[in-house]
Parts: sequence; C-alpha cells; structure tokens
Amino acid sequence: MRYALTDTEWQLISPVLPCKSRDVPRVDDRRVLNGIFWVLRSGAPWRDLPKRYGPYTTCYNRIKHCRRIATRYD
Repeated sequence: MRYALTDTEWQLISPVLPCKSRDVPRVDDRRVLNGIFWVLRSGAPWRDLPKRYGPYTTCYNRIKHCRRIATRYD
C-alpha cells in the first residue's frame, strides 16, 4: 500500500503508543495509523477513507485525541 507504514517504521512507533485498554477491544493501531496517514497525505475527507483502514470515525477520533494531548505540552 502506498501510504502504509513499513515494518521498520512500525517497530519504531509501536512501543510509544498507549496500550491502555478499556472495556472495548482496541482497534489495530497500525491499521488506524495507516488510515490517518492516508487522509493526511491524500487530502481526502475523512468520510472517503477506504474501508480497509476501518471506520473513519475511529481514525478521526484517534488523531483528534493525539492533537489534544500534544497541545497540553506546548
């Protein structure tokens, strides 16, 4: 896939991702990140995210949450 993380990139990123689980099973982080990168690189709206990346709402909510955390540390 054009916008997919390589195995090497994933090995670098995966240890720093939060792994706190709630009562619902966590969606595959790699798939979600690939979806986020797809939208950011293609410039497409979130609703046009291909199904292979999972629900667009999951990807959107994940990036929204990360942005909220990042602004706390500015």
